[in-house]
Amino acid sequence: MFERFTNEARAAVVRAQEEARRLHHQVIGTEHLLLAILETGEGAGAQALRARGVDAADLRRRIVGIVDPPGDDLDSAALATLGIDLEEVRRVTEASFGPGALDARGRKPTRPGHIPFSKRAKKVLELSLREAVRLGHNHIGTGHVLLGLIREGEGLAPLVLTDAGVDLATLREDVTRLLSSEAA
Repeated sequence: MFERFTNEARAAVVRAQEEARRLHHQVIGTEHLLLAILETGEGAGAQALRARGVDAADLRRRIVGIVDPPGDDLDSAALATLGIDLEEVRRVTEASFGPGALDARGRKPTRPGHIPFSKRAKKVLELSLREAVRLGHNHIGTGHVLLGLIREGEGLAPLVLTDAGVDLATLREDVTRLLSSEAA
């Protein structure tokens, strides 16, 4: 199936693995595919997401908030009695080391090498082929992968999109229109 993927779609699949690794996740899920589509090139998928005001940093924050919610392991009130402002420590640390620098504590290290796809992510890739066939295309681009994400509908990707205020039916229409105009 990957032989039908455009270079941009292949790059998105590779980027999805990098996103999973960056977030210290053990499998590539629909959320990683979504982030990769948005950040890889200018294909129909990225265009449609940007047109709806979708931002990768916002999506990543929403994903982390769902998958790795902030822990209660540090008691800010107890630390305050010692003169330690936990929020100030977090702010200074993130200013130096980037957003979420303290959040990785306690996670399992990401496995080296290839990270496997979740069952849902595999289904999305299969559905992207079906979407390409439905549209009469002999290739699979990032727009087709985004259509597969929307069609699968059960992963974390559709959840964070709707949480961000994106209407999935409208997004589907946008992507289909962009893909149809590319083919014309």
